[in-house]
Amino acid sequence: MFDMAGMMGKVKELQSKMEEAQGKLGDITAEGESGAGMVKVTVNGKKELQSVVIEPELINKDEIEILQDLIVAAANKALQNVEVKSKAELQNATSGMMPNIPGMDLGSMFNK
Repeated sequence: MFDMAGMMGKVKELQSKMEEAQGKLGDITAEGESGAGMVKVTVNGKKELQSVVIEPELINKDEIEILQDLIVAAANKALQNVEVKSKAELQNATSGMMPNIPGMDLGSMFNK
């Protein structure tokens, strides 16, 4: 027989664990770099830019477009890296709570 009360309890527990995991996303950081490490960007799990480090020899007003491109590339790499870490954190927080349904991505469902 289907236990609706038990199911609702599991859903509330899952929601609580997801909220807790989302609270921890600000503590997760990832770095991306470009230009052989001459531009480094750090982001957190909430996809907020935390820092940009640029090697001084890249600062040349005649090549500003190159520097801008390197910053964008490094930021995109950092965002990709933190996405992997964030998904792992959310999956860890909800492991054993829900069945593994192919195509169902809980991280995207609850990620704000």
